[in-house]
Amino acid sequence: MGYIEQSLGANEVLIARAQFHWFYRLQAWLALIFLGIFVVGIWIFFRLMIRMWTTEIGVTTHRFIEKTGLFTLRTNEIALPNIEGVRVTQTFLGRLLGYGHIRVEGTGIDAVEIPNIADPIGFRRAIETAKDGAVPRTA
Repeated sequence: MGYIEQSLGANEVLIARAQFHWFYRLQAWLALIFLGIFVVGIWIFFRLMIRMWTTEIGVTTHRFIEKTGLFTLRTNEIALPNIEGVRVTQTFLGRLLGYGHIRVEGTGIDAVEIPNIADPIGFRRAIETAKDGAVPRTA
């Protein structure tokens, strides 16, 4: 059971969970293969993979949650009524392969940047639908 499931409040339901796109994993492996003979390739590989292994991103009926950390825990949580906007950024390759970055902007706090996730438009749709109080069809 992950952090998001453990932190759910009464009557709070997990609507959608973001997944890292396979291209994110590919970047880590390419760094290891082509730069692995140098220490920097190993460092890049583990930095990317540890971030992927220790990050949980989800939206519930009450809030948006991003949890990161291996030895320490860091969370960014924004109540759905406090979300001002969700920006999706996709490169040309991202549009072709179906990945992109999301930036969730809330009132009174800094924005939360999410790296390459699969189906960023679907995750944005889940946030917007949750803000309206309805459960989306695809979770």
